Amino acid sequence: MSASTAPMMDRSMLTRVLVSSVTGTAIEWYDFFLYSTAAALVFPHLFFPSFDPITGTLASFATFAIGYVARPFGAVFFGHFGDKIGRKTTLVTTLMIMGISTFLIGVMPPYSLIGVWAPVLIVLLRLCQGVGVGGEWGGAVVMVVESAPRAKRGYYGSFPQLGVPLGLLASTAVFALVSALPNDSFLSWGWRIPFLVSAALVGVGMFIRLRVQESPVFQEIKQGKKVVKAPLIELFKRHPKDLVLTLGTRFATDITFNIINVFALVYATNQLGLPRSLLLNAIIIGSAVELVTLPLFGKLSDRIGRRAVYLIGAVFVAVYGFAIFPLLDTRNEFLIILMYVIGIAVSQASVYGVQSTWFAELFGTRVRYTGASLPYQIAGIITSGPAPLLATYLFATYNNTVPIALYIALTALISLACAYYLRETFKRGLKESRRENEDGDTIIPPGPVNSPSPVVGGEGGAGTKEEF
Repeated sequence: MSASTAPMMDRSMLTRVLVSSVTGTAIEWYDFFLYSTAAALVFPHLFFPSFDPITGTLASFATFAIGYVARPFGAVFFGHFGDKIGRKTTLVTTLMIMGISTFLIGVMPPYSLIGVWAPVLIVLLRLCQGVGVGGEWGGAVVMVVESAPRAKRGYYGSFPQLGVPLGLLASTAVFALVSALPNDSFLSWGWRIPFLVSAALVGVGMFIRLRVQESPVFQEIKQGKKVVKAPLIELFKRHPKDLVLTLGTRFATDITFNIINVFALVYATNQLGLPRSLLLNAIIIGSAVELVTLPLFGKLSDRIGRRAVYLIGAVFVAVYGFAIFPLLDTRNEFLIILMYVIGIAVSQASVYGVQSTWFAELFGTRVRYTGASLPYQIAGIITSGPAPLLATYLFATYNNTVPIALYIALTALISLACAYYLRETFKRGLKESRRENEDGDTIIPPGPVNSPSPVVGGEGGAGTKEEF
């Protein structure tokens, strides 16, 4: 692609893309995290009451993990259509699937009324949630990265990541409000309110998302009839090494996040006797701080590179895992809140803030939706989803939290090694490659990050132009 034919997006439309991506991902993660909190505090009592407390918690966390099992199927299915028919249409569909599934969970009768059908239906709806969020993240990230100016792709690409703390903040805040109800009221009807609220949020998200234009980079290859017939096959053919390494870098990203936001709720309330309101408020504060740190890590990656920021973050994840439970065990309110702030806003944000842009830049336009989504979601099956389940098993087996810290450190070290061998991308255009341009265009050697080109919306103000 020559500079004279580069696609263009003005600043107002870029802002609309950012708002749409953040809103959509926030709603998707709100729905997904509602289940996480309910799996820890509610579902063992309502849907698995015939088990003893530990077994009921394990069963509930197993249904939590099932959502992660479904996510790669959503990545493949929606990635296929996102790379063939467009990012926008696909993202509208994923939002609808997640909203309907979450609403239905909110009206699900308990085990006492419908018996074994209650956990069966909960599992099916959790699978639908997994499929929806599996197709959402990659599309939202790709839309932003393909629309952003090159010199600020790390910064703008971190905005869809804000959906995680926003979704967690909203879901936890609503749960904190309803958990103030008397326990009987909370378990009978109060817990349902956060799930039912999702219907209104999805309506707002749909309104915003329908007003966004298609990605200019994807429009160009569609108009040039360069859309690939089988994105998944093309991806395996051209990017096998990138797929394996990006999969490995994902291990460290959510491990701290899911341990402290799911397993620690059970550990702190059941083992330490701490009030659930303290834990939920700590999660809210940590999520609020992460809204600031995520863009900062993204912006830093525009200065020193995606890989450098990620390597530093992975080391921090490995070390910080050994501080989580000692801080909890103090039962000191300030130290517990500090643990959550550092765990969410530093440990997770340092690796998560750069991951979105890095993944999108690694894959060519024709397979970018599928390429960014698939390793992200497959890794969830290996580490993210099973983390609370495995943590529960390790604690029940050893009656000690040190094995959990070792588990966190091991996953972080694997990610550290994979990130070291994954190529740097922050100075490359979206259509550049080490070997060949898979879209069939002439390869343009990477120039300075701030070199001028025909894409509107750069950091120099009105009229400044930067290349993709």
